[in-house]
Amino acid sequence: MAARVVLVAGFTHHDVADELWRASPESSLVRHDLSSLAEGVVRRWKDGALTVLELAHGCVSCTLRLDLVPLLEGIDGRVIVQLDPMLEPEAVCFALAETEVEVEAVLTVVDTATWLDDATGTDSLADRGLRAAEGDERTVAQVVVGQAEFADALVLTGKADPVLTAVLDRLSPTAPRKLVTEDVAALLDALPPSARRGEIDDGFGSLLFGRPPMAPAHGVSVVHFTDRRPFHPMRLHDSIGVLLDGVVRVRGRVWVASQPGAALWMEAAGGGLRVGNLGPWEGERDQEVVVITRSDPAEVTAALRAALVTDEELGLITELDFADPFTDWHEELEL
Repeated sequence: MAARVVLVAGFTHHDVADELWRASPESSLVRHDLSSLAEGVVRRWKDGALTVLELAHGCVSCTLRLDLVPLLEGIDGRVIVQLDPMLEPEAVCFALAETEVEVEAVLTVVDTATWLDDATGTDSLADRGLRAAEGDERTVAQVVVGQAEFADALVLTGKADPVLTAVLDRLSPTAPRKLVTEDVAALLDALPPSARRGEIDDGFGSLLFGRPPMAPAHGVSVVHFTDRRPFHPMRLHDSIGVLLDGVVRVRGRVWVASQPGAALWMEAAGGGLRVGNLGPWEGERDQEVVVITRSDPAEVTAALRAALVTDEELGLITELDFADPFTDWHEELEL
């Protein structure tokens, strides 16, 4: 027995999950309120019935592991899961990856009045009083961009302006869209064959998921930077300010000269940068960085190009001792 799950994400209040529930009478509706998570308290509703959970360790991963995952494993049939605003659906799908639970679709609600400002701003969740737990240093941009990027379909609260449309075309190019006033349930039947449906990338696939349009539109550009030589770690670090100026999203799989065997990944939005280690390279080492930006794409490309090792450094690479600010960046760095 296992559930077929429709995850509904979004940073603002909406009734999309309720609408999907009403449109599927035999389904269940689950929602969590994590606003008191830092105190170890989680409120969960299933089909309108409230359960108050007290967790010894108030964290998102504990909520998923100790409550949501076991709950879904015990339900048969479709379940509409309305995610708390601070949750990114990719993290939920990662928690479900080793279970029999099927992710039928991920829908994200985009507030057309606020999303672009949130996606390019520097507010942290803590600034908005929404931090999931002590130590949660994510930016609002990281959350809203992650929610939209991982979505199989998008629900817009109003008409999108041309700039927002250009961003979403490049961030989530395959996701069909509907206004919140339209038949949102029809989106579930409109998903393309390429929809992720919760599938987690191992980090070595193409970073241009869905083949977004590469030509600039309304001041929004995509930079796809590749190269076959390593980055100088300090110069790459120094280039981050350029990467984050006017950025909507940075995703990269990078090779730094000081860590020749390690494939590092990085992603950024709204001044928040996450860095991690994918493990050893699968195949030949190279750089791949994708930047969706409202800044000058030539400046972004030039900054990345200047961060590569020079011919002279490449010839001495086994002899040089590189200072490496990325050594201790295992999860996240706030800039």
